[in-house]
Amino acid sequence: MQMTVRQRQWLVLLAALLGMAVMARMGLWQLDRAKQKLALQAEITEHGQLPALGNDSLARTPLQADEQAYRPVTLTGHWVPGATVFLDNRQMRGRPGFFMLTPLRLASGDAVLVQRGWAPRDQLDRTRLPSVPTPEGEVRVTGRVAPWPSRLTQLGEDASGPIRQNLDRDAFAAQQGLALRPLSVQALAPMSLAGAPQDDGLLRDWPQPAVDVAKHYGYASQWFVFCAMIAGLYVWFQLIRPRRAQA
Repeated sequence: MQMTVRQRQWLVLLAALLGMAVMARMGLWQLDRAKQKLALQAEITEHGQLPALGNDSLARTPLQADEQAYRPVTLTGHWVPGATVFLDNRQMRGRPGFFMLTPLRLASGDAVLVQRGWAPRDQLDRTRLPSVPTPEGEVRVTGRVAPWPSRLTQLGEDASGPIRQNLDRDAFAAQQGLALRPLSVQALAPMSLAGAPQDDGLLRDWPQPAVDVAKHYGYASQWFVFCAMIAGLYVWFQLIRPRRAQA
């Protein structure tokens, strides 16, 4: 059954309206993403100015961890011997290397994973680990609450040695026999031992959460332009051009 001219006109109109609705919706979604990132930036700034958390006030549940994100902390505890992990293929200042992670056992008996810093990778021997002291005795760690280290794409299962691509919290806790808090801490200064800072040679220029809203505004503008183009093409081909042809 062949469509009439009137049916084709309605079909074109519906297609144009649907395309415009999709383009406009994508533009509004990008504006919403920009709004969310602005809120995240404000939250990071606000939390960074709050008083430092101590051992007793550090989050014990995922909900508390979300509420404490990016807050400063000052913790005391003991490093867990033999539990240090080096996350491979992590960059800082544009150089490849390792993030050094060590659990800090708190006086309560549980532990928190500390991202102690970044160390460069040996260019001649990828398996050679950086020499960073992990002293015994009580240490003080100054840092901020941070999400668990980001997960990179990898093939196969997680490794179990000191060099790993990713670190699963539950698997690592079970492997080490630890009760881990549902967060990590990024150290912002060398640890101190008996009141004296211990220079360990690690870098701590931690990347900030991506809050680039300009790209979302740019994407939103593109979607709105596409929406306007569909409207313009419809008006030209369905309204103006046919009338000019009849004139």
